[in-house]
Amino acid sequence: MNLQARYWAWCAFLGTAAAASACLAAAEPAKPKGPDAARVRQIAEMLPEKPSGPGPRIGDRAAWTAAAKAPAFGSVVSQAEAMLREPIPDPTDELYLDYSRTGNRDRYQRVLFALVNRLSTLVLAECLENQGRFLSAIDATLRATLAQKSWVLPAHDGSLAVFQGKSMEIDLTAAATGANLATIDWWLGEKLPEPTRKLLRDELERRIFQPFEGMVLRGKPHPSWLLVTNNWNAVCLAGVNVAATTAISDRQRRAWFVAAAEKYIENFLNGFTPDGYCSEGLGYWNYGFGHFVLLAENVFQATGGKIDLFDRPKVREIAQFGRRLQIAPGVYPAFADCHVGALPDASTEAFVSRRFGFGWSDAEQRGLLLASGPSRDVFSVGLLAFSNSASRRPPAKAQKKAELRNWFADAGILICRAAGDPSRSLGAALKGGHNAEHHNHNDVGSFVVALGGQTPLLDPGAEVYTRRTFSGRRYESRVLNSFGHPVPRVAGQLQVTGRHAAARVVKTEFTDQADTLVLDLGSAYAVKELQSLKRTFVFSRAKAGRLTVTDEVRFGSPAAFETALVTFDSWKEIAPGKLVVGKGPSAVRVEIDAKGRKFHVQAEEIREDLPRKQIPVRIAIALDEPVTEATVCATITPAAEP
Repeated sequence: MNLQARYWAWCAFLGTAAAASACLAAAEPAKPKGPDAARVRQIAEMLPEKPSGPGPRIGDRAAWTAAAKAPAFGSVVSQAEAMLREPIPDPTDELYLDYSRTGNRDRYQRVLFALVNRLSTLVLAECLENQGRFLSAIDATLRATLAQKSWVLPAHDGSLAVFQGKSMEIDLTAAATGANLATIDWWLGEKLPEPTRKLLRDELERRIFQPFEGMVLRGKPHPSWLLVTNNWNAVCLAGVNVAATTAISDRQRRAWFVAAAEKYIENFLNGFTPDGYCSEGLGYWNYGFGHFVLLAENVFQATGGKIDLFDRPKVREIAQFGRRLQIAPGVYPAFADCHVGALPDASTEAFVSRRFGFGWSDAEQRGLLLASGPSRDVFSVGLLAFSNSASRRPPAKAQKKAELRNWFADAGILICRAAGDPSRSLGAALKGGHNAEHHNHNDVGSFVVALGGQTPLLDPGAEVYTRRTFSGRRYESRVLNSFGHPVPRVAGQLQVTGRHAAARVVKTEFTDQADTLVLDLGSAYAVKELQSLKRTFVFSRAKAGRLTVTDEVRFGSPAAFETALVTFDSWKEIAPGKLVVGKGPSAVRVEIDAKGRKFHVQAEEIREDLPRKQIPVRIAIALDEPVTEATVCATITPAAEP
C-alpha cells in the first residue's frame, strides 16, 4: 500500500479509534508500580552508551539508495515536490475546539493528519534523495507540529485540560507523534537547525517522557492505558518506548523506560485468549498487535537482541490470528468493532511469518522489508522497511494450503473452509463467545457466510463512532445490539450484555466432510419463561458446501420466537420459505424449515451510521404464533448450485 493510501486508511481508522478513550475504565485504577530496580540495572547493561533510533540515518546512503529503488517508495519524492507548492496544513485552535462544541472530530483530524502526512513525506523524500531541497520545508513543518497546544486528539481531551495547559497526557496520537519526532531527529541529525532540534527534544521531555514517568511512579496523569488489556496499551507503549530509546541520552533512564514497557505490555497480551483470539476484531489486531510488533522489534534492536518480547508461546498464537481468521482468500468476518472488508496488515503478517517461520510466502512477498512501503508513522518505516530481526532470518518452507478449519476453543470461534475451490464453494465463520468482549457487540451465536469472495450473509461490523458508542447508551445502536446480528429474538427480547451472557459449547465434531458446533445460547437472554435455547451449526463440504443453522427453543409458557439473517445485498423470497440473498456468483439460497409451524419472513433496514454509508438489512424469520417449543432450521447453499 502506498503512502497516500496508507494515510487515508489510517485517517479512517483513527476516525473510529479516536473515541476509544471512553473504553478505558472510568473508575480510578490501582496506582501502577514502577519496574524493578534490579531489572532496570540489568537492562542498562544491555543498552549502548549512546541511544540510536529505528532505521538508518540519512548518511547511510547504501540503505537509502536501496529504498529509493524499491517500487513501494517510488512516488514519495514526487508527492513531496507537490507538497512544497502547498501551504502547511494548520490544525487551528478553532478546529480543536470543534469536537468539544459539536462532537465532530473529523474536521480537526483531517487537517492534523494532513500535517503529519506532509512531515513524514518530506522527511522520507529527503532521506531517499539527500539533496537538501526539502530541509527548509521540513523545518517549518516540524516547528508547526511542535507549536501545537496539544498532541492529544480532541476526542481524548474532553475536559480540554491538555489544550489549556493544565495537564500533559499521552494518548494514541501523542505517543506516535513522540516516536515520529524522535525518529526524524535520528535520521536527519545535524541537517536540522540546532534550535529546532533543541525545541524538539524539549517537547519530547515535556509531552512524553515526564508524563510517562508520572503515570508509572505517581499515578498522575491518569495511568489507565498502562493497566488496560486492549489496543491502547500496546499502541501507547510502542510510541513512548521508541521515543525514549531514540532520544534519551542517559542510559539508566533509557533502561527504565524499556523495563516499564516490558512490565506493562503483559496487560495487552492478557487481553487475548490463550489460543490467540482478538475479541477487539481484525482491525484492532492490525492496530494493537501491529504496534506490539513495533515495540518488540524496537526493544530487540535497542538491547542487541537480549530482550525478545516475541519469545513467548502466546505471542506466537496471537501472531497467527489474522491468518487463522480468514474464511476464504481475502474474506474475513467483521466481528466486534471491525469494518466489513478489513484485511490483515500486510507488513505485520510478512514480519511475523518470517520471524516465526510460518512460511506464508504470499505475505512475505507483499510486505517484507522495502516492499512494505512508507507509512505516515516514520518510526514504523525504520523498524519494518529495513534490516530487522525478521529479515535476517531465512525464509521457511512455504506453508501448504489453508487448513479446513480453525477452532479458537478458548474464544468459541470456528472458521470453516471449503475443501474445493473457495471461489465457488461456501465458507463460514461461527461465533460463540460472550457479551463482555473488547469492543463488544451483543452477538452470541452470530455467523458469516462467504462465497465468491463476498459475504452475502454477514455481521455488519462497526458503526461510525460517536459519543454514544462508548457510553451507557452503546447498545441503543441496532448494529451493536443483537438486532443487527443473525441471532434469535426471544419473547420479543434482544440479548443482554455481560460476561454471564455467554455461549456454552455443548458439542464439537470436526471431520474432513463436515464440522458441527452446538451452542447453548440461553444465558444471553433475560427471559423468565425461557427454559432452553440451543443453536446447532453444521457446515458440510459436500459439493459446493452447505451450512445449516438450527435453533431449538423451549419455554415454560407460550412466547414469541424469531431468528434472523443479516445482509448488505439485495434479496428476494422466490417461494414460501425459500430465499435468494446476494447477486451473481456470491448469491446464496436459504431454505427455511420450521417443522410444520407457520412463519413469515419480514425485512427491515437497520438505519445506523456505518462506514461507506452501507445499510444492513435484517431478514427476520418469525413464527406466527407463540410457542412452548419449536425448531427452526435455515439451510444455506450456493444459489448457483444445481
